[in-house]
Amino acid sequence: MAGGSNKRQRNKQCLVRFTEQEFAELSTKADLAGRPKAAFLRAAALGNVGPRAQRRPPADHKALRQILGHCGRIGNNINQIAKHLNMGDGVSLPELREALSAYLEIRNAILVALAMKKEDAPPGKKGRVP
Repeated sequence: MAGGSNKRQRNKQCLVRFTEQEFAELSTKADLAGRPKAAFLRAAALGNVGPRAQRRPPADHKALRQILGHCGRIGNNINQIAKHLNMGDGVSLPELREALSAYLEIRNAILVALAMKKEDAPPGKKGRVP
């Protein structure tokens, strides 16, 4: 038996080919609409997305690229702290606080870029830096 649910209502497929530019445009439009590409195409063709289509927040790609750069800097800071610990050097509390603060800033920026509120974070993840 193939994977998936026996209760799946959509069992027919329609293959559509796109150029790179067309696919990029489709992806952008679906993202802005907050829908997966399949649901977006269903809505365009049939007038609705269907009963089980999930809404996704549109991604802010510029913000996500900036966040990726910040993640690299935080990773570098954490590597430096680990290097000092492995060499037997002590790590100052301000360095740890700075790394934790940077992590929380990145987490909050990701939530904003994904159009979520900080309050929407998983339980136990709303903490503050000591």
